[in-house]
Parts: sequence; structure tokens; C-alpha cells
Amino acid sequence: MSSLTIITIVVLGLVLLLAMWIILVYNGLITLRNRVDEAWSDIDVQLKRRYDLIPNLIETVKSYATHERETLERVVAARTAAMGAENKHDKAEAENALSQTLKSLFAIAENYPDLKASQNFLQMQDDLKDTEDKIQAARRFYNANVRDFNTKVQVFPNNVIAGQLKFRKYEFFEIENKEQRENVQVKF
Repeated sequence: MSSLTIITIVVLGLVLLLAMWIILVYNGLITLRNRVDEAWSDIDVQLKRRYDLIPNLIETVKSYATHERETLERVVAARTAAMGAENKHDKAEAENALSQTLKSLFAIAENYPDLKASQNFLQMQDDLKDTEDKIQAARRFYNANVRDFNTKVQVFPNNVIAGQLKFRKYEFFEIENKEQRENVQVKF
């Protein structure tokens, strides 16, 4: 074999190894991106469940707390804003606002002993708490997948391939302001 043939085989081998590495990086990025999208879908499912619970909760509170129209309207407006949010950042902000208005709705129940004792209200409160717990779990799952994807996109040498193939970082789904990070005391 001539030295030209050996050099050609070595170059072709290196090109083949490089192509295989690019394929592996690309497939890994696609897998992680799909996991992030799946995790976001899990959040959407739980948010839909919460959206479905809110009208019934409002009707129950409305029947006992007729003087609390402003709070009920804020909850409805926050729900509408959350349902209409277009991107993940806006969705996160709207969901955080909705959580705050729901807390004020539950705080109203303190002033209405009959409402606090209502079996329907208590069941909806339990359902909403369960949904909120599931939303939190879905957020953690989403954020873990975002972390993994973003890490893969940012580390060298994957970042070279990711940049060329237009892979971009995802945003975390997080609480924006400090007051929402604090525990809220709601007593029933």
C-alpha cells in the first residue's frame, strides 16, 4: 500500500468518526429537547386541570360570599390571562399571578364559616391542593429536563454543534418575585 492510500484511509476514518460524533450529539440533543417538550406538556395537563376546577370553586364561593365580587373577578381575570398566555415565560408569569389570586380567594373563606364548612368547598379545596402539588412536581420535572438540555447545549464541544444546528437554551419555569417564594399562611 502506498502512503497516499494510507493517508486517504486515515482521513476517511477521521471524517467517519467526526460524522458519527455529530450524529450522536444531534440525536442526544433531539432526545433531550423532546423530554423538555414532554415535561412542558405535563405542566399543561395539570394547569388545564386547575383551570377546570376554578369556575366551580368560584361558583361555590359566590353563593356564600356575595360581597367579594372584586376578588372573584380578579381570579377570573387571572385564569383567563393564564389560559391565553402565548409563550412559556408569559405562561409562568400568568400562572404565578393566578396562584396569588387563588390564595386571596381561599383567604376569603376565613370570613364565611358556612363556606368553610361546606363539603363541596372542602372537596374542591382538596382537589385544588392536589392539583397544585402535581403542578409543582411537573415544574420540577420540567426544570430538571431543561437543566439537562441546557447543559448539553452549552458544554464544549457540543456547543459548537448545537450552535450550528440552531439549538437554543430553554427557560426555566420559576417563580419570579420574592413575595411568591415565601410560604403563605392560609387558615381554615
